[in-house]
Formats: sequence, C-alpha cells, structure tokens
Amino acid sequence: MTERRVAFVTVATSGIGLAIARSLAALGHAVFVVARDKDNVDSTVKELQAEGHEVDGTSCDVTSTEDVNAAVRAAVERFGRIEILVNNAGRGGGGETANLDESLWLDVVNTNLNSVFRVTKEVLSTGQMNQGDWGRVISIASTGGKQGVALAAPYSASKAGVVGFTKAVALELAKTGITVNAVCPGYVETPMAVGVRQGFANYWNTTESEVLDKFNAKIPLGRYSTPEEVAGLVSYLVTDTASSITAQAINVCGGLGSY
Repeated sequence: MTERRVAFVTVATSGIGLAIARSLAALGHAVFVVARDKDNVDSTVKELQAEGHEVDGTSCDVTSTEDVNAAVRAAVERFGRIEILVNNAGRGGGGETANLDESLWLDVVNTNLNSVFRVTKEVLSTGQMNQGDWGRVISIASTGGKQGVALAAPYSASKAGVVGFTKAVALELAKTGITVNAVCPGYVETPMAVGVRQGFANYWNTTESEVLDKFNAKIPLGRYSTPEEVAGLVSYLVTDTASSITAQAINVCGGLGSY
C-alpha cells in the first residue's frame, strides 16, 4: 500500500495540473491545490472531494511571494509537512523578438521561472520538506526549454531556466532523500494549447485546424499527448521505486524530442 504523503500542486484547476492532482489523490496522497482564481479552486476541491479524495486548496498567485507564503502555511496547517511539490504554474507568450513588449517577457519569466524558485524555496522551508528524509520536487518544464520554439523566446527561455534550476537544486539536495526532477511535455491538449494554436493561426494567417495538422505532423506519434499521460510520469516519480531518479528532465512528447 502506498504511504500517504502530502502534496502541493500549483495551478491545479485544469489541464495538466488537474490531472496531476487527481492522479496523486488517487494514489492515496493528501493534495493541496492552488490557483489564482478562488472560484476555480473551490470547484476543483469539491469535484475531487466528491470523487472520494483527500483534497483542499486556496487561491494563490504564484507571482506573489506573500501569496505563496500564505498558501504554503495553509497547506501545512491543513495536512502537515509537505512532502511532494509539483510546480505546474505556467503561461505561454511570444512573438517576433524584435517587436516583443518587455512587459510580456518579464511576466512570462516571472510566471514560469521565478514562481518555481519562489514556491520551491517556500515548500522546502515553511512547508518543512527539508525537515524530513524523503521528498519530491517536480517541475513541469517543456521540450521547448531544451530545443527552443520559434516565436516563443520568452517561453523557451523560462522553461530552459526551469531545467537548469531543477538540476542545480537536485545536486544540492542529493544526500537528503529529496529528489528534484523536471517533466517536459511536448504538445499536450490543454486550454493553453488552444491559445497557442490560435496565436500561430493569427501570425501565419491560417486556420487553427491547419496549425493543429502542422503540429501533429511534427510529432512521431502523430498526436498530442494527454494531461493524464503527463500525470502518469509525475505519479511514478513520487514512488519509492523512483528514488534514484534525480536531476533529470524527462520528456512526455510522443517522440517530438529525442534529447
């Protein structure tokens, strides 16, 4: 039987984050979910509780240090020491670099990269993960952080930063029993993916359907991955069998990236 752990999952109200929260809860873990919109958090908590899971949550803007601190404290008060962290918060964003608004660059980096530092630091300290001899930090990066995506320099740079941060912190904590890894999805069918296709359709002056066909053609499997497939890898990484896996950035991408 899986030992009950306490998990903290950011932006867990839709897409990959929701699939991860549901998957971890189904393993018997207590899951504390956060996202910016309180109504979305409340409805997600009710939905997962109705499925019989031990879940709670609160609203939290991961770009705010104060919000993150309050959310981590709330999770500890509700369930106890946090043993699993999944950094899932992220946003898309890009365009022609020569015409890119600096405020967009800064917001993408703050949301995708700075939040990973901010939440990880808070969970290790205030969340008490570093007070035990077992822990899992898993950040959702991207194949785009390894290879780069045209017209998405802010996104690619921020996700590359997540991979670098992951490897550095993993080596720092290697002797503590806390593993630190990144999961790198390729194209995954989520609400964010719809927005990405719409953006490329506008830039290329084509239809979203044609963009989808073009993207599918790049994937050796010929299809997008699902949020549940990404969640499946996260759920494996929190097992004891995965205890020797650390400082890795592992793809879930249908063969899109072989690196």
